[in-house]
Amino acid sequence: MSVVESIKSVLVPIHPEGKKFIAIFAIIGIGLWWLWSPLGFVGVILVLWCAYFFRNPDRYTPVREGLLVSPADGLVQLIATVPPPPELDMGTEPRVRISIFMNVFDVHVNRSPTDGTITRKVYTPGAFVNATLDKASEDNERMGIRLQTSTGKTIAFVQIAGLVARRILSFVEEGDSLQAGERFGLIRFGSRVDIYLDDGMVPMVAVGQRAIAGETVIADEQVNEVQRWAEIR
Repeated sequence: MSVVESIKSVLVPIHPEGKKFIAIFAIIGIGLWWLWSPLGFVGVILVLWCAYFFRNPDRYTPVREGLLVSPADGLVQLIATVPPPPELDMGTEPRVRISIFMNVFDVHVNRSPTDGTITRKVYTPGAFVNATLDKASEDNERMGIRLQTSTGKTIAFVQIAGLVARRILSFVEEGDSLQAGERFGLIRFGSRVDIYLDDGMVPMVAVGQRAIAGETVIADEQVNEVQRWAEIR
């Protein structure tokens, strides 16, 4: 591997949404340096962290029909059986919900869990309580997407703002077709994504496990097994 290839393997692309924030932090850093040179190091750290936050790496997505991959990087915080968000018009029957929490050091670009067509997209204003709390699914600002999968199933995924997050970005609209692993949105700066499974789908992840957006398989329509549990070892 050449030196250039080695550098490229370490450095990942920055999402365009992050460039203006990097510029802002750079200006702040210059101002801090001008006020007192040791403070300039704080500005450098802020710029580096901002670039790290908005990284936008490529992912290797499993493409077999029936697989659902994680829509977000982060910790599988909760797995519960609850009614889907009423604004998505999916009825009141409880569904399995997998909640993935993203801290400020995780990649915040969100990806489609599977191939399908967006049949509903709804923005709901709300609060900004800690996204690790169960009530965040109902109380917080969120962007919900209902997807008709290529196999005829209906799932939903919801971007939820957190205690620090103040902006949910969506790159898709109703009627758009998505491929598994395709980027559909981004959240700034620390948040959560919920995914609601269709009947018969069983989670293939466990609470406490870390997931990688576009890569970690979280459910498989072709597998019939009991819900998985995990132990710290």
